Amino acid sequence: MECHKTEKIISGIQRIVLVGNPNVGKSVIFGFLTGKYVTVSNYPGTTVEISQGNISLEGNKFLVIDTPGVNNLIPMSEDEKVTRDILLSERPFAVIQVADSKNLKRTLMITLQLSEMGLPLVLDLNMEDEAMDRGVQIDKERLKELLGIDVVGTVAPRRKGVKELKECILRAAIPNIKIVYDSLIEEYIEKITALLPESGGSERAIALMILAGDESLRNWLKLKFSDEVIEEVESLRDECQTHYPKPLGLIIHETRYRYVKSITAEVLTKVQASRGRLGLFLERVSMDPLWGLPVFLIILYLLYQFVGVFGAGTLVDFFEKVIFGRYLNPMVIKLVDVLLPIPFLRDMLVGEYGVVTVALTYSIAIVLPITATFFIAFSILEDSGYLPRLAVMSNRVFNLIGLNGKAILPMILGLGCGTMAVMTTRILETKRDRIIATFLLALAVPCSAQLGVILGMLGALSLKATIIWVGVILGVLFVSGFLASKVVPGEKTEFFLEIPPIRMPGVSNVLIKTVGRIEWYLKEAVPLFILGTLVLFFLDKFTLLGIIERGASPVVQGFLGLPGKTTGFFLLGFLRRDYGAAGLFSMATAGELTPIQSLVSLVTITLFVPCLASLFMIIKERGMKVAVAVTSIVFILAFLVGGMLNFALRGLNVSL
Repeated sequence: MECHKTEKIISGIQRIVLVGNPNVGKSVIFGFLTGKYVTVSNYPGTTVEISQGNISLEGNKFLVIDTPGVNNLIPMSEDEKVTRDILLSERPFAVIQVADSKNLKRTLMITLQLSEMGLPLVLDLNMEDEAMDRGVQIDKERLKELLGIDVVGTVAPRRKGVKELKECILRAAIPNIKIVYDSLIEEYIEKITALLPESGGSERAIALMILAGDESLRNWLKLKFSDEVIEEVESLRDECQTHYPKPLGLIIHETRYRYVKSITAEVLTKVQASRGRLGLFLERVSMDPLWGLPVFLIILYLLYQFVGVFGAGTLVDFFEKVIFGRYLNPMVIKLVDVLLPIPFLRDMLVGEYGVVTVALTYSIAIVLPITATFFIAFSILEDSGYLPRLAVMSNRVFNLIGLNGKAILPMILGLGCGTMAVMTTRILETKRDRIIATFLLALAVPCSAQLGVILGMLGALSLKATIIWVGVILGVLFVSGFLASKVVPGEKTEFFLEIPPIRMPGVSNVLIKTVGRIEWYLKEAVPLFILGTLVLFFLDKFTLLGIIERGASPVVQGFLGLPGKTTGFFLLGFLRRDYGAAGLFSMATAGELTPIQSLVSLVTITLFVPCLASLFMIIKERGMKVAVAVTSIVFILAFLVGGMLNFALRGLNVSL
C-alpha cells in the first residue's frame, strides 16, 4: 500500500521513534531508514543503549531513535521503562510501530497504548512472508480505516515495502480510536488528568498508567510534577481500587484486549498455511520434551565440529604454522635483527613475550580463526529462530537455580562475548535474576575465543577428558546457581517469551553480522592482547614474574599440580580470558602439560575471574559492591574446584 505525499514543512530536526515487540525486525528497519551512519549511546541515567541515526525526507532531516523491544508500555524491565520514558519525554514527530504480522493481537495492544499517548503513528506490519506461511491474512485497508492511520506491509530482509514506509512517515497521524473503560474508571481518569499539568497530550495515558499501578512511573513523575500532585493522584488510584475486587491493571488490560479482539475479528482471516512440512516439523521437534534434546545434541556436535575441529584445528594450524610460523614471524625477526639491534627492544617485539611472536600470534593466528568460526555459527543459530526454542526447552532446568528459561539467552550470548552477555541480562525482569545470571556468566560461561581454544585442547585429549570437563563445569554452574538462588533476595519471575518461526538464515545477513563482530574483536580484543603481552614482558624483565610465580607456587604447583609457568597465563586471563587459555594451548601443544594438567588447567581457566572488560561491565550494570563480591567468589571457586579435581584424578589414578 502506498501513501500520498504531503507538503508538510518541518522546521528544525525532530524525532522519529521506532517501537515494537522484541524480535519483530525493528533493528533491520532502523538500518534501512538510517543507513550506516549510526551512533549508539546510553539513554541518560540508565545503562540501556539506544541507537540513533539520521534520515532525510523531502528535504527535511529527522533523528531516528531505535528503542528497546517492549511487550507492554507498563514496564517489566529497564529496557521497557526506557522506551516508555522516550515516548513520554521526546514527544516525537512520528512513531513507527514495527509489528510481527503473525501476532496482530499482541501488536494492537501496544497500538492502543500509543494511541492513548496521543502520538502520531504509522503501523508497519513486518514479516508478511512468515504470516503468509502460517496462513495469516490481514486486510490492511480495513485496518487503516479502523485505526485512522497508514498501515504498511514489509518484509525487512528483502527490503519489500521499505520505500512505501518512508513515504508514509510524513503522514503519521494520531489514531482515531478511543477505548471507553468502565464508568467508574473513566471518572477517576478525569479526576487524575485534571490534576496533571499539560504534558503534550499524554495526560489520559499517564492517568491510566497510574491507575494500572505502574510503580516505575513514579521517578518520571517526580521530574514533571510536585510531590503534592503525585501523592494526590496515588490517593485517587487507591480510592478507585477499593471499588473493584480485581486489580485495576487487570481490568484495564481486559478492556483493551476485548477491543483488540473486535478489531482482529474484522481484519484477520486464516487460510490454508503455505508453510512447508519440513519447517513445521523442525518447529515441533526443536521444542519437544523428548526430541528436543537430540536436536540440541546434534547442533552441539555440529558446533563442535565447525568451531572445535575446523576452526581450532585446521584454520589455527594453517595460520599459526604456515602464515605466522613459516613466513610472517621469521620475516619480522630478521627485520628486527637488522633495524633494532638493541636487545631490550628486540625482546619486546620478538622475544619470549614479544608483541609479534606472542600477542599477534595468539590473537590473530590462534584466537581469530576460532572466534570467526564461532561468530558464523552463532549468527546462523540467531537468525534461524532456534535460540528462543532452546529457552523454552531449558525453562525447567533453569527453574532449579531460581531462574526461568529466558536466562539461557544471556548464557548463550556469553559463549560469544561475556561483556555483551552481562549487558543483555537486562532482559530479565528482576534485580535478583540479573545478579544471579551475571554471577553465573562470570563463573562458568566461557567466551567464544576461550571456548574455541578449550575445544582445541580437548580435541587433543580423550573423550573421557571432555566428558569430565563438561560435567565439572555444568555441576559447578548448577550447584552455584542453586545456592545463589537461596542467598540472593527476591522472588522468581514467570516465563513469557515470543517464539519466532524456524527460518532459513540469509547468507548476507550472517556475513554482515560476522564481519561486524570480527571488526569488534580486532578493535577491542587485540589491543588487550598486546597490553597483556607487554605486562608479561615487563614483569619478566624486572624479575617480578618469577616472584609472582614463586608466591603462587603453593596454589598453582602444590594445589593445582601445574607448572609454575602457568601462573603468568592465569594472571593474563584477567586481562583476557581467551589470552590465558591461548597460553595454556601453546604449552599443551609444546608438550609442557600432561593430560591431567591440561584438564585441570582448562577447568580452572574456564571458572577463572571474568576478564577486565567483563569486570568493568559488571561494575557498570550491577554496581561496585556486586562486582567485588562476584569476582571474589569466582576467584576462590576456580582454584578450589581445580585443586579438588587435581587430587581426585591423581588419587583415583584416572588416565586421560
